[in-house]
Amino acid sequence: MPFKRLLLALPLVLASISATAADMKIGYVNTERVYREAAPALNAQKKLEREFANREAELKKLAARGKELESQLAKGKPSDSERRAIERELASVDREYQAKSRDFREDLNQRRNEEFAAVQERANRVIRQLAEREQFDLILQDVVYVSGKLDITPKVLKELEK
Repeated sequence: MPFKRLLLALPLVLASISATAADMKIGYVNTERVYREAAPALNAQKKLEREFANREAELKKLAARGKELESQLAKGKPSDSERRAIERELASVDREYQAKSRDFREDLNQRRNEEFAAVQERANRVIRQLAEREQFDLILQDVVYVSGKLDITPKVLKELEK
């Protein structure tokens, strides 16, 4: 018997939920798009590129030297002593490359997290201001599906340009 009562009450509950949802103003913000397109995010990316350009160039030089040494080993017939010297240098270059590459990635990730935390904080502040100004009841991020009519990402991007 309780199951039948539940089935009878279910349409009433669903109707009241849909009526309440119809009165709500809901928006959606695509955070990935904000990180890709917002002026503060683009500025942060350029800042990181400038900050890490020298280290990236150094890594490219090491990689080129490693390829050059590999090429020397592959195409020529160096004497045993030359071969050992080239192999030692190649191992040394490889170790240096691996260590510097690891440090580079760790430092870059840390700085990227710092820069984008500031971007996220600013974006959240803009979203809250937009929600209050336009009287949104709910703004969502990171959803599986959303209708385009709920997407307020262009408004957020415009506000972030200011």
